[in-house]
Amino acid sequence: MIPDLSDYKWIVPDIVWEIDEYIDLEKIRKALPNSEDLAKLAPDFDKIAESLSVLKDFFTTGSPGETAFRATDPGSESDKRYRKGLLGELILLQQQIQEHEEEARRAAGQYSASYAQQKRKVSDKEKIDQLQEELLHTQLKYQRILERLEKENKELRKLVLQKDDKGIHHRKLKKSLIDMYSEVLDVLSDYDASYNTQDHLPRVVVVGDQSAGKTSVLEMIAQARIFPRGSGEMMTRSPVKVTLSEGPHHVALFKDSSREFDLTKEEDLAALRHEIELRMRKNVKEGCTVSPETISLNVKGPGLQRMVLVDLPGVINTVTSGMAPDTKETIFSISKAYMQNPNAIILCIQDGSVDAERSIVTDLVSQMDPHGRRTIFVLTKVDLAEKNVASPSRIQQIIEGKLFPMKALGYFAVVTGKGNSSESIEAIRDYEEEFFQNSKLLKTSMLKAHQVTTRNLSLAVSDCFWKMVRESVEQQADSFKATRFNLETEWKNNYPRLRELDRNELFEKAKNEILDEVISLSQVTPKHWEEILQQSLWERVSTHVIENIYLPAAQTMNSGTFNTTVDIKLKQWTDKQLPNKAVEVAWETLQEEFSRFMTEPKGKEHDDIFDKLKEAVKEESIKRHKWNDFAEDSLRVIQHNALEDRSISDKQQWDAAIYFMEEALQARLKDTENAIENMVGPDWKKRWLYWKNRTQEQCVHNETKNELEKMLKCNEEHPAYLASDEITTVRKNLESRGVEVDPSLIKDTWHQVYRRHFLKTALNHCNLCRRGFYYYQRHFVDSELECNDVVLFWRIQRMLAITANTLRQQLTNTEVRRLEKNVKEVLEDFAEDSEKKVKLLTGKRVQLAEDLKKVREIQEKLDAFIEALHQEK
Repeated sequence: MIPDLSDYKWIVPDIVWEIDEYIDLEKIRKALPNSEDLAKLAPDFDKIAESLSVLKDFFTTGSPGETAFRATDPGSESDKRYRKGLLGELILLQQQIQEHEEEARRAAGQYSASYAQQKRKVSDKEKIDQLQEELLHTQLKYQRILERLEKENKELRKLVLQKDDKGIHHRKLKKSLIDMYSEVLDVLSDYDASYNTQDHLPRVVVVGDQSAGKTSVLEMIAQARIFPRGSGEMMTRSPVKVTLSEGPHHVALFKDSSREFDLTKEEDLAALRHEIELRMRKNVKEGCTVSPETISLNVKGPGLQRMVLVDLPGVINTVTSGMAPDTKETIFSISKAYMQNPNAIILCIQDGSVDAERSIVTDLVSQMDPHGRRTIFVLTKVDLAEKNVASPSRIQQIIEGKLFPMKALGYFAVVTGKGNSSESIEAIRDYEEEFFQNSKLLKTSMLKAHQVTTRNLSLAVSDCFWKMVRESVEQQADSFKATRFNLETEWKNNYPRLRELDRNELFEKAKNEILDEVISLSQVTPKHWEEILQQSLWERVSTHVIENIYLPAAQTMNSGTFNTTVDIKLKQWTDKQLPNKAVEVAWETLQEEFSRFMTEPKGKEHDDIFDKLKEAVKEESIKRHKWNDFAEDSLRVIQHNALEDRSISDKQQWDAAIYFMEEALQARLKDTENAIENMVGPDWKKRWLYWKNRTQEQCVHNETKNELEKMLKCNEEHPAYLASDEITTVRKNLESRGVEVDPSLIKDTWHQVYRRHFLKTALNHCNLCRRGFYYYQRHFVDSELECNDVVLFWRIQRMLAITANTLRQQLTNTEVRRLEKNVKEVLEDFAEDSEKKVKLLTGKRVQLAEDLKKVREIQEKLDAFIEALHQEK
């Protein structure tokens, strides 16, 4: 059961000779048995030579005759120093075993002389049983000696690693090598999916049926209960990449987090298990049960075997309730994706407590690795199997590779506890050792000593892993060099004048441009703000002013009633609608100006690759922005005071009010004439010139219009509404000409006809009021000319100017700065959201730059790893 410890020479650094006071080497040497003690254990019959040859094979690795502990020339200086350490003591142990063999051969010769007497006393079966029992005790005794030496060696390694952490000893240790390799795999896991076929770097892929004990085996190798566990339910919902490396303290940490979990504390272990479970649930998308996204975890500790393992979701045969319908196929595709890597080591876990015929994973593994060149088979729960299996030889058939239709590099049998989730790793290890000491499987030689325990398994997997790494890593590095050359050539041919900016660099460039544009927003002149605000506000409220304030007031008979009506309606409008409309206009104006700065081309420097990102930033910033709640209250007071003022101070303001009124009325008159034209159809000119005809409905509207115009011409002071008898008269007049009309049609036509008549009259009155400022100053005393409508439009115009000025101050002093803050927050959020950046910065150019960056990073890390690997050799 002792592995090839020649690989452990590196663990005895030069500093050990300076700190040998920590180890009592003399005490260790005395604790070892001498040749006389070993000789007493040997029975006195002829099969001892054959049995001890088995023991010799156990201590031998590689080719026959090559011992596990290689000694150098005893006369060399290096040998003297080498023997001074713990490994020197192990060499003495090997020499004692060789002396033991010589004495056994002599004992076998003595036995041949007295064989006839012994044969009469003891049967052959008893001899064999006695021999096997004593041989097993001898093996276990040496195993305990080796474990004690390794424990002391681990303490020594811990001291060395702690001194390395403090900077006393600066040489590179092997733990950095596995960390470098793990970083390469992390970068590859983030690489573009279209290039995943190039990822043929080795890792240990742990596969097995659900609840076969995959996670338990991995925990025994990692020497900590780090994974979530459940009773019969699926716990591994996404691949977990575990990088094992050596360190002074037993800790775990995720690749994207700086928090270290102390694996010697139960509260930290519980927190780690909870964090892994949360990450798995986060990876699983809605409507799915498992996810292909990998969780990367580093585990460090003294004595850990260095390797990279990937724990995959357990293979299932049936999709149960609560699972997504495609769960089984998804698990198969994830497992195949990892196993089809020709350099991946497949750790196939089989539950020994269930019937072999129920296994699913063995068929899957045999498809991926039909020749078994990179598969290690592990039979778990052997303690339950020994109790439940009727024929123990069935376990022997499994371990010998005769039962399953698959081949493997090696076969192992392990025990991972009694099924109690609260068991510690130490308790499980003790239970495993005790079980195999008393197991009939070992006593009857159904299992060989080197095929049992998770410790032997971890040593074998680690050796196989590093052998595969050394054989394949340089080939993979060459492959990435070729990929890099192809990508660089493609970039030079397609984008010769552009820098190779990846997605993050492009985002930073776009971020700076957006912030510059927001700053430009604060540089808009006050005059520009006020002009667009005043114009936009009038467009928003003009309909209400004309339809709901001016027209109703103009229907009154005298100026007093006109002014009273106007004051009442202005007061109601200011209290309920006007402040809110003004804030809406200001917010829309700010959005329009912001959009203009964000979207307008910047000439030759404009890069359309940023357009989608800028649009998203603009929409999200506007969505988050909210106008100051107190703005409406302050506006209401200002607008009310502005509308209360009727005092026009000079002729210039009077003329400006008349001009404003004329523009408003002319715009309304134009709209009204368009509405009448659509109602009655084209006039005779258009019918003749453009060959257009009126519809039947338009002909009816035209006849009605003509009749109403005749009536209005007879009474130009007609009120705004038709009386019932007037409607009847119009209808009968039309019927007399053969035109059937409905009263509602007469009213609709009258509305437009009267509106046009009123607006033309108002425009004529407005023209007369150009000379009315003199009468206004005298309050229209002794004058037939009354221009109260001009005063109304002056009040509206002044209110618009004051409101625009107030809104401009709010914009420049507060809202623009708040919008700028929102833009910065949105950019910060987008910078942390990788999915958002991938969605918003797209295109062949971006993807090519991303691929170049990744390939260069992978190649650089691989080169550094290969250099370190050669130095270690």
